[in-house]
Amino acid sequence: MNVVVFGAGSLGSLVGGLLAREHDVTLVGRDPHVSAVREGGLRVSGEFEFTTSPSATTSVPDAADLAVVTVKAYDTPEAAAALADCDIDSCLSLQNGMGNEATLADELDCPVLAGTSTYGARLAEPGHVECTGVGEVALGPREGGSSTVADEVGAAFDAARIETTVADDMHRRLWEKLAVNAGINATTALARVENGALVDGPGGDVAAASAREVARVAREQGIDLSDEPVVSLLASVAADTAANRSSMLQDVDSGSRTEVDAINGYVVDAAAGEAVPVNRTLTALVRAWERERGLR
Repeated sequence: MNVVVFGAGSLGSLVGGLLAREHDVTLVGRDPHVSAVREGGLRVSGEFEFTTSPSATTSVPDAADLAVVTVKAYDTPEAAAALADCDIDSCLSLQNGMGNEATLADELDCPVLAGTSTYGARLAEPGHVECTGVGEVALGPREGGSSTVADEVGAAFDAARIETTVADDMHRRLWEKLAVNAGINATTALARVENGALVDGPGGDVAAASAREVARVAREQGIDLSDEPVVSLLASVAADTAANRSSMLQDVDSGSRTEVDAINGYVVDAAAGEAVPVNRTLTALVRAWERERGLR
């Protein structure tokens, strides 16, 4: 399969590198990373150890069988506009936050699949991505149910030896992922700790409270998501990726804008008057940090 990965940061580079073991992959990202990959290949280390040679560019190619979108949520409109000029058969979002699939579908003339990933990734240096935890990719139609397109994309990921589930309940899974991200990302970013620090202790209590709020808002919207299974999943992800610095913490480390609006901020907006004090506080604190640094 000919795959373009739009957003060759940490997760995009890892997924692209894993896919490149079996498929023709083009990474679309920024210099100096794409230049390093183009000149010396992509090194994948950590839970995997190999070097592969995907194509790497700063612009979208003319055509691909599949586009995998891994950009930050606030860059989704730009990604959708860029991919609209690419002849693609299907698109898969592997992004944080909510609403990305709808933004892509509004611009693209192809099926758009929803996806989640629990693989841990860190861009160690240009041309080098570290896998900090082996997880799973789940994908399927964004509206639920099954489709031939989802089956084909799932088979392509399986062929590349990526742990993959083709799911018929992606709407629920997206809320489940939102609960985990809302708990882990902002908490680790504000406390400046790795995921493992949330396995127990005060940071874990904050993360669990945030996840419970997400589950409650999801239930208000008709999604079957119970509190304690979500908290257990959060603890499991934190333990499995204990050495990982969450994507939001990596943003804070680099002084970059975060995805808080599409994660904790989305929970606040979706609550529609429901009390979500933990997510409201986490959102306000991260936004205050961004504003102080001129990022919003």
